Amino acid sequence: MDRGRPQRALELLTAWVERSVPADASGWLRQALRAVGEAADDKHLVRALSLAPRRLGRGDVSLAGHDLVEADRARPGWDPTGLSIDQAARIALVLASYRDDDAGFADGVKALYRTANINELITYCRGLAVFPGKEHLRVLAGEGVRSAMTPVFEAVAHRNPYPRDMFDEPSWNQMVVKSIFIGSTLTLVQGLDERANPELARMLLDYAEERRAAGRAVSPELWRCVGPFADERGFAALRHLLTAGSSGERHAAVLALRANARPEAREILALRPDVVHEVDQRSLTWADVI
Repeated sequence: MDRGRPQRALELLTAWVERSVPADASGWLRQALRAVGEAADDKHLVRALSLAPRRLGRGDVSLAGHDLVEADRARPGWDPTGLSIDQAARIALVLASYRDDDAGFADGVKALYRTANINELITYCRGLAVFPGKEHLRVLAGEGVRSAMTPVFEAVAHRNPYPRDMFDEPSWNQMVVKSIFIGSTLTLVQGLDERANPELARMLLDYAEERRAAGRAVSPELWRCVGPFADERGFAALRHLLTAGSSGERHAAVLALRANARPEAREILALRPDVVHEVDQRSLTWADVI
């Protein structure tokens, strides 16, 4: 990431926090950012990070539609929705410590991560969206995805362009499969459709068949990643969903089959024109079938 992009992210985060807190709290943040930016070591950063919740609060950052547009301009795919004030301030403080040294910056973030509480873990994982030195932060992102704490996992997987841009295929596939396994929505995963691949489809189909054999359901979202790469086995599963599944499963089958260009997909859709019509009439998307 070039120097201009983390600086723009820092400016946006600061503005969002300042509009969400009283003047004295805003003044504290400005002073802390200045001290961190001028410091020769990380003492000011560590102290400011520990004080941020007390000085600024933990309420939600106030965001409008234009803020999301500006966020995407600063970092394509960055979605700050749901950031708390202290989280936004902490990400800004970490960005203020950047010294045009990607590896050194990443080492500092990883050191912070090792001693973090859960809210700090979430903060640093969400910060992956805008932190420089991304190639040096794969280990941290991997730890976040492997976390047994769902909020930490989702801080990497949701509203975050880092996995889309930086994960190799096995890491990406494992993240998506884990999302399904723990019941975490796929709708908020950046780049889900563009990173879909045949191996992921196979893994998810295996999982779906295991669940079905045990008499258990799977999230209808699973079929979003299976549909584009469905083979004979996939088509058989989608045919069953369309003809005998629940309402959500039938809608998912239509959306999944429409993402497949093979003639078999059209033939299966023709079995239930009523369901296809319902999907069209209600303008259903994957966000509606979770």
